[in-house]
Amino acid sequence: MNTFKNHFSSNSDQYHLYRPSYPDDLFKWLASITPATNLAWDCATGTGQAALQLARYFDQVIASDASRQQIDQATNHPNIRYQVATENNPDIDAATVDLITVAQALHWFDRDIFFNEVRRVLKPGGILAVWSYNLLTVTADIDQLINHLYHVILDGFWPEERHLIEENYQSITLPFPNIDALSFHMNQHWSLPQLMGYLSTWSAVKAYEKQNNINPLSDITSTLQEAWGEPTLQRQVTWPLNVKVCKKQLQHST
Repeated sequence: MNTFKNHFSSNSDQYHLYRPSYPDDLFKWLASITPATNLAWDCATGTGQAALQLARYFDQVIASDASRQQIDQATNHPNIRYQVATENNPDIDAATVDLITVAQALHWFDRDIFFNEVRRVLKPGGILAVWSYNLLTVTADIDQLINHLYHVILDGFWPEERHLIEENYQSITLPFPNIDALSFHMNQHWSLPQLMGYLSTWSAVKAYEKQNNINPLSDITSTLQEAWGEPTLQRQVTWPLNVKVCKKQLQHST
């Protein structure tokens, strides 16, 4: 059964350029709690942002995504094997994976099918880590404009799965007992064009533009420029990460 909802293939080049990078401390911590660092699977890798960081700590990374266009934009690395696959049909042997990661994508999955695959491919003691992020913060004035874009202009254009992001995955039960995660944030120093590039990757922006033949960012461009100042000015942009982690139980002989 193919449950893939293709919200990002059409702008995979922008996705590659403008999506923020995750903090290295997250991957360092995940590697420290896995049973080994032989193999990680980054499911729904997109253009490989998380996979490239995992490759610093794991001997091999399988990075899968249902979108061929996304995979084609990914950066090659000797430790990474990219594959076009959904969450329910990875080319991975049973009980071989030390860590599975899903970055900003679990809400798109058929989670029952995916969790069955997680149970199959994880080693005993292996880790599943999923994370998401919602709205960014810059300054109070800029945040207000972006909130207006998100909640007012784009109201009705977000996919229904987006509510899982907004609730920090609280209604999702992972397949194994949870373990406490540390606190992590993403931080970028961006110019205004970089911020606008990021906003253009939002699925609701693309849906609005497709229906109305108008870029919804035009509604806030001038006021956002006033709030930002010189467009080349680098400002810190921050996203709190919502990280959920669980651990497959060790097998005990009877």
